[in-house]
Amino acid sequence: MNIQLDEAGRLRHFLTTEGLSRDLLEQILGTAASFSEVIEKSVKKVPLLRGRTVINLFFEPSTRTRTTFELAAKRLSADVLNINLATSATSKGESLLDTLQNLQAMQCDMFVVRHADSGTAHFIAEHVAPHVSVVNAGDGRHAHPTQAMLDMYTIRRHKGDFEPLRVAIVGDIAHSRVARSQIHALNALGAGEVRVIAPRTLLPKDVENLGVHVYHDIDAGLRDADVVMSLRLQKERMQGALLPSEHEYYQLYGITRARLALAHPEAIVMHPGPINRGVEIESSVADGPQSVILNQVTNGIATRMAVMSMCLEGRSVVGEPT
Repeated sequence: MNIQLDEAGRLRHFLTTEGLSRDLLEQILGTAASFSEVIEKSVKKVPLLRGRTVINLFFEPSTRTRTTFELAAKRLSADVLNINLATSATSKGESLLDTLQNLQAMQCDMFVVRHADSGTAHFIAEHVAPHVSVVNAGDGRHAHPTQAMLDMYTIRRHKGDFEPLRVAIVGDIAHSRVARSQIHALNALGAGEVRVIAPRTLLPKDVENLGVHVYHDIDAGLRDADVVMSLRLQKERMQGALLPSEHEYYQLYGITRARLALAHPEAIVMHPGPINRGVEIESSVADGPQSVILNQVTNGIATRMAVMSMCLEGRSVVGEPT
């Protein structure tokens, strides 16, 4: 049984893209499309979650993710509480479970959780009350499902169908929760080819089992790609000297204009942020005409509105999925 789904097969928690059906992922994308129309209006709010309370529990630093979750909840008319964990009881030795039980006693409806340890969101989902939903905003190296879905939505808006697409993911695959979630989502949605491009030290041992084509030569990996996803070097998760230097990494794997020219002429360039310019990507590419990086940020609001509303309502809302 998938803990993410209720007895009717509807979304209750959103912890990972792994194991979710294409139909459900398409439902998220369709609902996000409906909300995109809402947030483009002068009045950007709908009353779907009026009276509901969403608590953001971020045990790791975040700007884009926490802010877009907060905006998404407020645009659904939910009440939002951001817990400052540096001054919370957890800093005084209170266990995670005790913290959750106390917050749950305040009649909250959803926890949005980011944590450095893989599996934390799943652990929380196993211990919350039946009426409470949990959304994973990133747990260790494991998963970042809403980032993956906003990326899928961005691809859908710019490229349409996934079937003919060649998608190249470049960078620190080994430590990236984003890459894992992207790969599961792309394969579920039927992407034609998913490529990962990285030095051997930045690839997980089981990477071939994820349904990807592996490239160590960036020029070969980028050739004719329709979507180029650059990833940040996760230096905070690295143990040992996995790279000679950032400069050498950029020379071998940085996305430059010359390298982007190897991709399809209409390829789009993506990055989940934060960007390290001159390390993973050249500024002229990040800010160039093929970049959709800021579109990803915008699309994050509608996508997270979709996930939150589907978890709490148990169905798609604001029109039928497309």
